[in-house]
Amino acid sequence: MYWKTRADDLVVKAIRGVLDRNPNIPLDRVDDVAIAATTQEGDQGLTLGRSAGMLAGLPQSVPGLAIDRMCAGAMTTTTTMGSGIGFGAYDIAIAGGVEHMGRHPLGAGAEPNPRFVAEKLVSEDALNMGKTAERLHDRFPELTRERADHFAVRSQQKAALAYQNGDIQPDLVPVAIESETGWDLATRDETLRPDTNLETLATLKTPFRPHGRVTAGNSSGLNDGATAAILASGEAVTEFGLTPRMRMVTFAFAGVEPDVMGLGPIPSTEKALAKAGLTIDDIGLFELNEAFAVQVLSFLDHFKIDADDPAVNPYGGAIAFGHPLASSGVRLMTQLARQFEQHPEVRYGITAMCVGLGQGGTVIWENPHWNGKRHARAGQSTKGRA
Repeated sequence: MYWKTRADDLVVKAIRGVLDRNPNIPLDRVDDVAIAATTQEGDQGLTLGRSAGMLAGLPQSVPGLAIDRMCAGAMTTTTTMGSGIGFGAYDIAIAGGVEHMGRHPLGAGAEPNPRFVAEKLVSEDALNMGKTAERLHDRFPELTRERADHFAVRSQQKAALAYQNGDIQPDLVPVAIESETGWDLATRDETLRPDTNLETLATLKTPFRPHGRVTAGNSSGLNDGATAAILASGEAVTEFGLTPRMRMVTFAFAGVEPDVMGLGPIPSTEKALAKAGLTIDDIGLFELNEAFAVQVLSFLDHFKIDADDPAVNPYGGAIAFGHPLASSGVRLMTQLARQFEQHPEVRYGITAMCVGLGQGGTVIWENPHWNGKRHARAGQSTKGRA
């Protein structure tokens, strides 16, 4: 639906949307704008944070920058701006990302160094995300196609229910779109398939390997989108009368073998938990990017969390909504923030995602609505825990 919409215009709409919802912030008090894109060319180039900020009506005194960490682009703009706030250099910052995969397919214009393969730094499969997902199935035979398809069906069902309950719409920004039939207004995600079922998924082809296990049905969609969020210091929250939705506790990025890229969130989560002095049992809500179902399942199995645990992606994930690479990190944040409002018994949640060429990223967040009570995930005891 965004075929005739520029990528930078999508970012501008996202920035304007979040600023319009926080009118108490003087525009000249925004200290920086960081916008991520994986393929930084054409209408996704030209230092997006600066150009989109100006197009969104921010004063020319407000600087901006662009960041690339592939799938974790918006996550990295968030942690970068959040670090600036924690250091005391910023009071207000905007972080987000965009990916117009219709105009700029993954890897378009890229020229991987031949040393990667010639010197066996990575396998050829490592340069293809779908093939890395197949390798996860190889490494962990218990991660079957049937389990991946089941997870995919649940993602679609949960996303449809979240829309039905009005959980998603408050964080969306309507966008005027042009098509062959004229102008219209985009008000909801177009990739949802609530009628998805196991029987249909079982018939899908496996494009990355003959008789493989990764299909279009148990993978994230290739679509277009943009996100933006406002980060603020505690002092700025008080000064401008803002309503905090989450507090960033800490974050971590980590590297893994590129040919099993999907394992990245495991070490990044372990690293972040150690930094925060927490354990996985302290985490009451999980927003895990569903690049591939098998990638999320590998994370859940590692931490001994049931894939049907209601704390895991309560609104569904990228299998239903799609994964416009560099924008997805902030989508995970907005969904977690909404879930915090609904679950005051939960103190901590995480957003986590795998990243191309063998990386993972995790951010731990604290719920400002926490009521001080203990929480338990499905099948988990609260004995001895606070």
